[in-house]
Amino acid sequence: MLQVAGFAGDSIVDGPGLRFTVFFQGCPHHCPGCHNPETWPFEGGTPFTPEQLIQMAKKNPLCRGITLSGGEPFAQAGPEMLEFVRLARAAGYEVASYTGYTFEELYQHGTPAQKELLTLLDTLIDGPFVQAEMSLELRFRGSRNQRILDLPKSLAQGEAVWETRERWVGEHE
Repeated sequence: MLQVAGFAGDSIVDGPGLRFTVFFQGCPHHCPGCHNPETWPFEGGTPFTPEQLIQMAKKNPLCRGITLSGGEPFAQAGPEMLEFVRLARAAGYEVASYTGYTFEELYQHGTPAQKELLTLLDTLIDGPFVQAEMSLELRFRGSRNQRILDLPKSLAQGEAVWETRERWVGEHE
């Protein structure tokens, strides 16, 4: 079971288009100024199966993407999270994830499940929230240190590759 703090069934702020966002319970980062500090404790949340989460996403036929948020989605990287993302991809959803880790940390030092999760995602918004670098002008990011990465390209090149599709970065970034 995946521990879930909450949902946004029709988010337009967690990636391009209409998205189903899952806020996972538990985060080791505790970033000062975090937007979701109630998700920090690993105790709590509500347990859901991957199948239940997909059925919830499918309730809105206009939804084209799923975003993993939190808390820290990579803290729950394991069989259930991998199955959830596989089901989402099989259902035709584009899948993005936020993480307080950097791509380099996960790619070089992540657990086997965290590394496998990277291979299943389309986009990664990485890096901890840094209050001193906060900007309300950034698209889908809270602070300037965070990056929006094209994961297939990043994995193929073995280094972080910024997302360049306009729907992710906008025409002025």
